[in-house]
Amino acid sequence: MPEVILTIRVIPRARKSQVDGIRGDAWVVRLQAPPVEGAANDELIAVLARALGVPRRDVTIVSGDRSRDKRVSSLDSAAAQERLSAATARS
Repeated sequence: MPEVILTIRVIPRARKSQVDGIRGDAWVVRLQAPPVEGAANDELIAVLARALGVPRRDVTIVSGDRSRDKRVSSLDSAAAQERLSAATARS
């Protein structure tokens, strides 16, 4: 399965964890978790894995571990953008 690199903009401490669309060249993901001790990163991986329909082990933060702007790798097909769009519509 080909690897896909996604650009993500995280908004921590949101009311609900969800993919919130695309702004510019980055997907916006709102997370309930605060950016403390990796809680937001763990929740980001869970939200993206659910939206992409892949196991958590297939989603990895490549860069931006301590930043709101992150690059995330997923072992997913080219359908990643479509799946995130579908997750946005369901929210």
